[in-house]
Amino acid sequence: MKTNELKKGIYAAVFTMAAVQTNAGTPVDFSNLVENVSPAVVSVNVVKKMSQEELMQQQVPEILRRFFGNQIVIPQQKAPQEKTGFGSAFFIGKDGYLLTNHHVVENASKVTVVLNDRRELDATVVGSDERTDVALLKVSGGNFPELKTGNVDNLRVGEPVLAIGSPFGFEYSASAGIVSAKMRNMTGETSVPFIQTDVALNPGNSGGPLFNQKGEVVGVNSRIFSGTGGYMGLSFSIPIDVAMDIADQLKKNGKVTRAYLGLGLQDIDRDLAESYKLPKPEGSLITQIAPNSPAEKAGLKSGDVILKINGTPILRTVELFSYLNRLVPGQTVQFEVLRDDKRQNISAKLSTAPDDTPAKNKAGNAQNKGPVLGVSIRDLTAQEQSRLSVKGGVLLQDVLRGGAASQARLIPGDIIVQVNSRDVKNASEFVETVAQFKKNNVVRMTIIRDGQRAIVGVRIQ
Repeated sequence: MKTNELKKGIYAAVFTMAAVQTNAGTPVDFSNLVENVSPAVVSVNVVKKMSQEELMQQQVPEILRRFFGNQIVIPQQKAPQEKTGFGSAFFIGKDGYLLTNHHVVENASKVTVVLNDRRELDATVVGSDERTDVALLKVSGGNFPELKTGNVDNLRVGEPVLAIGSPFGFEYSASAGIVSAKMRNMTGETSVPFIQTDVALNPGNSGGPLFNQKGEVVGVNSRIFSGTGGYMGLSFSIPIDVAMDIADQLKKNGKVTRAYLGLGLQDIDRDLAESYKLPKPEGSLITQIAPNSPAEKAGLKSGDVILKINGTPILRTVELFSYLNRLVPGQTVQFEVLRDDKRQNISAKLSTAPDDTPAKNKAGNAQNKGPVLGVSIRDLTAQEQSRLSVKGGVLLQDVLRGGAASQARLIPGDIIVQVNSRDVKNASEFVETVAQFKKNNVVRMTIIRDGQRAIVGVRIQ
């Protein structure tokens, strides 16, 4: 099957049995491990509000949507406004905190967890981070079973691993496999250096733990790579250190704050390595610099090759992203870059990512009191501004389905150049401008789409 025929990043939630063997051919016995850790793993049942798109799919026949799209006006019908789903989670503290996936509890109006002793407890969504697909839950009570976390750096490719979860709602099923790769970067994503395994994951058990042979959690099972929607031997887990960092921020601040550098990067291949006179493909090539970004202020340039960060060699771009994701705004980092066949050191002070959005509470609303558009944005590069004959502007990188921007029919790739006739210079100014509007106000936004200007009205949420 060709790669472009595969559906990438399909979220997973279930496990079926898989045999793991040692080099001697003897299957690894995980039975004691399963018995010890199972009490700390729970099933998650959620009730979610259905999106307008999902309601249309239920109410409007496919043949009509094919010809008329979603513009059909139909009489009110008693269609279900909610749907149910399920996943998994696990305790990270005796005080009732649990880790799961963002997509498991996204837009949930009610979350219930089922323990292995059959108790059912209502859970609160403390916070949720879409970019890393991590969510933090809390149940009332104490003295819950707590799982230990392991050191992902010590995890080796080929090492046996175990997953426990709720396949298609079947509780406490175990599956095993090996680590297939580490630091795996999914196409279009830069926030998570996934652990790739061949553990069988299928829809129904996202958010469950991935264990090493010591019974330590090394990952949070998140998604699969499939052309059928089912398991095909490629499963991906969020490293536990990444997930725990997100959980700590959600617990303390209710949101996730990331460091921002303002770079576009790509890997070095054999031909580029030869052109830069490198002995082998290594480092990360800077392809663009965001205006007014820490990278620009530090003097980094497009065409530079980053070879080290704080003395740590960089072989691939995903390694650089992984390192940067562990840093916080305000930190100064030291880069060793290759420019004009010469190596030099450049320091850069990280700022706060301009497209960070607050986490969501159990009602699905932002925890801050300001407006939320449901978008991820970045500044336009100088080349993009020149090509479009504009000064400033922001590019919509992602649009959250069901958010204010989505409801206004904004799409990824749209460029916002004005808000209520006021020019938008950069992402920070755009955020500050939108923050001044009250909820339920309609704001005019001038956009450029496919080279054409248009004005849309966005109702602030």
